[in-house]
Amino acid sequence: MSHATIPAKRATSLSAARLPRWSSWAIAVGSVAAGCAIGLGGGLDSRIQWGLIAALLYVLVTYGLAAKVEGTRQAKDRVATSIVWVAFILAVVPLASLVYETVQRGIKVLDPYFLTHSMGFVTSYQPGGGIYHAILGTLEQVGLATLISVPIGLLTAIYLVEYGRGKLAKAVTFFVDVMTGIPSIVAGLFVLSFWILILGFGFSGFAGSMALSILMIPVVVRSTEEMLKLVPNELREASLALGVPKWRTILKVVLPTSIGGITTGIMLAVARIAGETAPVLLLVFGNPLINANPFDGPQASLPLYIYQQYAGSGGSEAAYDRAWAAALVLIAFIMILNLVARGIARWKSPSAGR
Repeated sequence: MSHATIPAKRATSLSAARLPRWSSWAIAVGSVAAGCAIGLGGGLDSRIQWGLIAALLYVLVTYGLAAKVEGTRQAKDRVATSIVWVAFILAVVPLASLVYETVQRGIKVLDPYFLTHSMGFVTSYQPGGGIYHAILGTLEQVGLATLISVPIGLLTAIYLVEYGRGKLAKAVTFFVDVMTGIPSIVAGLFVLSFWILILGFGFSGFAGSMALSILMIPVVVRSTEEMLKLVPNELREASLALGVPKWRTILKVVLPTSIGGITTGIMLAVARIAGETAPVLLLVFGNPLINANPFDGPQASLPLYIYQQYAGSGGSEAAYDRAWAAALVLIAFIMILNLVARGIARWKSPSAGR
């Protein structure tokens, strides 16, 4: 009686050998050490080159060890994960370096006096002065741009999503796409030629606000449009089935449902225009004194203040310190806006109350 040959049991991926969990950290430490050694031995002065060498060694060593221990398929997976981590670190390191440098150099003169006084009659070469006039100008200009942009952008997005059909909707969508890619200097030149040169109005914060609104409107339209598209059609149909007019359905059902995402998009659009320099340089013109009226006379703003202190300082250390401190304040302002946007999005999200 012959017995059937029992085939040998194949080793599955679950029982295959695997690298220990700490291997990634060990490879990273070894790659950094090897990158530094190669950089020092090769006479490379830039630490960026050391980091790139270490990143390359990390990917290569990870693939080699994983291919030998776990197999080629798992090695490819580990290499893909390693490349993602390397790309993340390469993106974070410059950002962290920028923030560190700004904080380190900007904290020197950042105090209550600096925040509550203007430049007055302090020249760029002298110590002292502050950014109160620039903060006031930025708040007024960004606020006016928001008042102009939000209603236009919101109503345009509602038209495109709820009513837009045919050639007019396609034309509006096309122009919104074109406006999204307009350089800020072009928006400033347009307002300069029309508002100041043709109509004869002077430099003012309002002129800068109009240019900023041109940059802000397409961002508001796009973000609002995407949020309105996320509202289920069943909600619209249920409201219309009850006899509610369409305009009231939009006002009472669609907008409240998407208000969190819309608000987040508006806050991010505000953060996007808060750091614009080119339109402000052309239209606001700058003013070392406090001008609380954005409709009359030149004003200051934080981006313009930073540019003027750095470019017109003539190498003055005091002006450089003021420029770095103003940059730190501007970064903090934009960071606060982003945190507020995230907080509103989380507060208004459907899962927040669960």
